[in-house]
Amino acid sequence: MKKVLFIKLTSLGDLIHALPALTDAHRARPEIEFDWVIDENFREVASLHPAIVRTYPTNHRKWRKNLFRSFGPICRLIKNMRKTDYDLVLDGQGNFKSALIALFAKGVRAGFDRESVRETIAQLAYQRKYGASWQIHAIDRLRRLFASALDYPLPNTLPDFGIRREWFRKPAFELPPSFFVFVHNATWETKLWPEAHWIELIRKVNGPVLLPWGNAKEKERADRLGAATGAIVLPRLSLLEIGYVLSRAKACVCLDTGLSHLAAALKIPSVTLYGSTDAGLIGASGDVQIHLQAKRFCAPCDQKSCRYPSGGLFPPCTAEITPDAVYKSLFKLVAIGKLSLV
Repeated sequence: MKKVLFIKLTSLGDLIHALPALTDAHRARPEIEFDWVIDENFREVASLHPAIVRTYPTNHRKWRKNLFRSFGPICRLIKNMRKTDYDLVLDGQGNFKSALIALFAKGVRAGFDRESVRETIAQLAYQRKYGASWQIHAIDRLRRLFASALDYPLPNTLPDFGIRREWFRKPAFELPPSFFVFVHNATWETKLWPEAHWIELIRKVNGPVLLPWGNAKEKERADRLGAATGAIVLPRLSLLEIGYVLSRAKACVCLDTGLSHLAAALKIPSVTLYGSTDAGLIGASGDVQIHLQAKRFCAPCDQKSCRYPSGGLFPPCTAEITPDAVYKSLFKLVAIGKLSLV
């Protein structure tokens, strides 16, 4: 087997979850060249891994809004994919759109079986199907899929993300000599943490705090936090630039979002807050990661909108995680010798 097409289109955190499986495969089957069908907004993730030779970017979020206008780009994607005869087309996402892309590629199609796939209809597209329990971490599910599909023993090692740090780009401004990064943004409202909590935590920390953002709404939140605390609001950065910043951070405090997984992949000591999502299934990976899981009766619900809003701080599940608890968790990292807060 020489050429494998890997399909995974989802968000930043899910894409980072796939990197350890690629590392396993690259070590076990170094002769294989991988191409990756990936969301164009996160194409840089693929460039960070040495196993990837070529990427096929999609803009499926835009395409589904207007299929007629998107006909040309979709045809070009299919034409480019079909220039290569693949030994295996491996769908690591397992939903309708990823399976549809697999059907257009040239090669034997493989993916999760009926009990393991995300959307049941997707498994109808696969000629080879493999199981991976929903009760294990997303990283382990993908490592198991790759090992089964490419026929090598499943490693019992810790996940190795294989990120080429030298590909990060230094931003066009000077970073403080030592700093924290607080990732306050997340796509789901149920993953957020009250701004009052962020303000209290930032005021507790002894040292510069940097605040990244990715869209106008997140920029407005960062500006409010910066105005209230003196935290440094970063300019808009590319993924390779924010990777450079994260790789030099003393520590991070994160919500469950893509940058928390990137920080974990870079082995940056981090405290990550989980409300609507389950840290046991998708939590940031590594021995310098502390997960704070909301204990509210309805958590984790895996819902984008809160079903039980309260009259107090929102969302109520993460609001119950106090700034003091987060600060004490940073000190736990100090206690095991991972960083200094002074």
